[in-house]
Amino acid sequence: MREIRRVMMADLITNVKRALEKARLDTSDYDLNPDIVLPEGRTLRPAGVLVAIAEAKTGPQVYLTKRSSALKHHPGQIAFPGGKQDKGDADVTAAALREAWEEIGLEPDNVDVMGTLPSHETVTSFTVTPVVARVHAAFNPIPEPGEVEEVFTVPLSHLLRPENFTVESRRWRGRSRLYYTVPFGPYYIWGATARILRSLADAARAT
Repeated sequence: MREIRRVMMADLITNVKRALEKARLDTSDYDLNPDIVLPEGRTLRPAGVLVAIAEAKTGPQVYLTKRSSALKHHPGQIAFPGGKQDKGDADVTAAALREAWEEIGLEPDNVDVMGTLPSHETVTSFTVTPVVARVHAAFNPIPEPGEVEEVFTVPLSHLLRPENFTVESRRWRGRSRLYYTVPFGPYYIWGATARILRSLADAARAT
């Protein structure tokens, strides 16, 4: 059984690596809404998020967080660990690793960075770089008090299937806006997080 898990992990990781080589188109929160005209010369702040993949008995898992309901921005939403690039960060990869350490207790030296997905523009004026990494050893997630309500995992196999994604809509700034979702159990994964995961799923399907 352990050998089967190792083979499953290796196969999915190989598929992810190939997907990282093929995924080249930047994404945005506006992908499904081509009628929205973005202003020229807009300023976007750099940020990095960590798509951390770990081995488990049931197969490779991806770590996600549920943001605290007390936060001013995006309370209760599902997100990757990550955040804006600070002055002390060498680049967005360093920002993603630092934030993952702060938000869920994943130490930077416990991951092997495999590459990055194309950047993603958010409605909050960030250009987010998804950093994909493999977790070396098991660790006990520690949610950052006041910011992270819960840390959980979703099977990588679930996230790599485009058919598990749906398109929904809601009112935003007085108009209807379409967005991706990829629900899993009690977790409603949507918006930028789902769009980034859909980018990975599409690239993996193309390999």
